This record gives sequence, C-alpha cells and structure tokens, in this order.
Amino acid sequence: MTSAAPRATYGEVFADPIFRLLFTTRSVAIAADTLRMLALSVLVYAATGSPLWTAVTFGIGFFPQVVGGTLLGSLADRLPPRPLIATGYLLECMVAALLALAPLPVWASLALVAALAMLTPIFGGASNRLVAETLTGDAYVLGRSLSSVVSGAAQLVGLAAGGLAVAALGPSRALLVSAACHLVVSLAVRLGLPRLPTPAAPTGSAVRQSWSVTGALLGNREVRRLLALQWIPPAFVVGGEALAVPYAAGRGFSPAAAGLLLACAPAGMLAANLIVGRLVAPPTRERLVAALLVAFGAPIAVLAAPVPLAVAAAVFFLAGALFSYSLGIQRRFLDALDERHRGQAFALLSTGLMTMQGIGPAVAGAIAEFTSIGLAMVIAGTGTVLTGVWWWHTDRASRAAAPPQSPADQGVVPVS
Repeated sequence: MTSAAPRATYGEVFADPIFRLLFTTRSVAIAADTLRMLALSVLVYAATGSPLWTAVTFGIGFFPQVVGGTLLGSLADRLPPRPLIATGYLLECMVAALLALAPLPVWASLALVAALAMLTPIFGGASNRLVAETLTGDAYVLGRSLSSVVSGAAQLVGLAAGGLAVAALGPSRALLVSAACHLVVSLAVRLGLPRLPTPAAPTGSAVRQSWSVTGALLGNREVRRLLALQWIPPAFVVGGEALAVPYAAGRGFSPAAAGLLLACAPAGMLAANLIVGRLVAPPTRERLVAALLVAFGAPIAVLAAPVPLAVAAAVFFLAGALFSYSLGIQRRFLDALDERHRGQAFALLSTGLMTMQGIGPAVAGAIAEFTSIGLAMVIAGTGTVLTGVWWWHTDRASRAAAPPQSPADQGVVPVS
C-alpha cells in the first residue's frame, strides 16, 4: 500500500548516533575494499600477465556471496550486532594484511578473497538490520538513500585514492593501507557502538535456518517481487555502464572519456538521491516507481546512435540519477519482512544485488563481443523499461486485489 507519512530530513537521520557511526565506518570500509581490489589486481597482472586472471580478481568478491547469503544469512539475526560487525571489519583487515605480506600464489590469494566474500552478506545484513531497527518511517528511507549514495561515492574515492596509493607506494604497501583502514573501522564499531540486546536464542542449525528462511522469503510473493525490482534493473544498467571503455574507444573519444562517463553515473545518483529523498513526498516516490524505471532504461538505448560525448555523459548521469526509483520501495520492502528475519532478508537482498551486478556486465560484454556494443546497450535499456512495465502491471493488480481501507486504517498524516 502507498504510505502517507511526513517527510524526514537528513539532519534527523544524522542525529542518530548509531546510524552516524555505521554510515561513517561503512564509507571508509567501502573505499578500503576498493583499494584492496585495485592493488590486488595490479599484483595479479604483474604475476601472470593475464587479462583474464586480472578480470577474475576484480570480480572475485561478488559471486561467492551467493553461498554465504543463502546458507549462512541467518547469522545476521542470531548474533549480537556489535561483535559481529566489528569482526567482519577485522577479518577484512587480516585478509588485506596477508595479501600484502604473505608470498601467496595467485590461486591462494583469490581463494582467500572468495572465502571472505562468502561472509560479507552476514556482516552487511547485521548492519542493515540495525539501521532498520534504529530509523523509522521516512527516516529509514533517507538512511537507505544515503547508504546507496555513499556506496558509489566511496568506490570512486577508493579508485582515485587507490590509483595514487598504488603508484606512490606500490601494490603491497597499498594493501597495508587498506588493512589499516579496516582495523580503524573495526575498533570504531567495537568501541563506539553501544551494547545492544542480543537476539532471541537461536534454535537448530544456522545452515538449516538460513535455507528455510531464504525459501520462505522467496516464497512470499510480495517479498519476491520487491527483491526482483531491486536486483534486475541494476543488472541491466550496470551491464551497459560496464561497456563504457570499449564504447568510448569505438566512438573515437579521448582516453579520458571513459573515466568521465563512469564518473557521471555516481554523480547522478548522488544528486538525485539527495533531491528526491528530501523534496519528494513519500507517497509520490512510491507512485513514481514504474515511471522512473521506464525513464531509467530508455536513455541507455540512445547510446546505440553516434551521439556526441556530451550526450553520452548526460545519459550516464541520468542513468545514475534514476537509480532513485529504489527510494519508492524501501519502506514497502521493510514492511513486508518479518522482524525476526530482517537481517537475513537484507543479506539476501545484498547477495542478489551483488550477484546480478556481476552477471550483468558479463552478459553485456558477451553480447557486445559477438554482436555490437550498440545492440548490447539497446538490450540493457529495453530490459530495464520492460521491468518498469512489469512492475506497473503487477503492482496495479496487487492493489486491485487488496481489501479496501478506510482513511483511519491507512494512517494518513498530512505532509508539511
């Protein structure tokens, strides 16, 4: 149901000390993760001279999350959040330090990163569950918006700073910088996050519970639809964005053009999330989801035409900006979850998102390899548009099938 609730402000969100700590530490950790990925890729390429191994290194942190999110996700609800989140950052520190200091063969380095990636959904699920328990109403939506913004911004910072660090210090010392950043955020969480109530005592096997709850989440029609809506469009759009380098080269743009195009997407995401989150009323955000999705995908198909660089940059900016469609479903997704399993639900959401964003570029690259970059762009844009049409159709049917509510049941609150 469309909610009618007063708008929150970013000031109110940042006033919460728990969210502020989690937001800050996550920002630093994402930048440090990106630095580690870049430095390790340089080391692997130097050792093997293989573009394939380097590409595998770049994406090794995505696919193993499927295992952890599916089989171990219940740990996000079974364990106290403070030691769990702090331990996650500490393990990140230890892995980066081992990669820097131990003379590991390439396969062992990748196996180490893959093993850590399997646990990532657990730590992320615990953090997201804590945010959902700390922020309520529209403040939760703005908190999720800020988390999305910081994810893209921190990756940009990590890439920029990582390039400088690798050039100035060498890849091994850059990995030690990544380890130090993770150690700092682990200590910050351990010392700064209050001791929170321990979840209800777990019963039975964590793997059995994880599998059972995952099945129940995917078996719930509303949860399944909302998960798909957060997984599928980013896979299409990120697949198109992943072709920025060959697209720029094929169009004869300058070598710096690909970097410009890639920077436009997070810039658009930052601007739109701040504007839509603060200025657009919650019911309007929720009504505009389908329209924003159609607008999200349509411009990407424009890149199949020989447009100038300025138009291509505008398309990438718009694609990033229209990621703000997700603000219209954040509260609805939260309301659809059983409070006892929120941590695992967020772990599943993150797992699917990371997996689909790994599959999207691979599929788009294969299409471009055997057909053309232009056709790959058209398919990416069309897939996103069709997802928007699908959501509009199924959501209209869902609302029509729902029992009518009186104004008192709807909890309508005037928007100031």
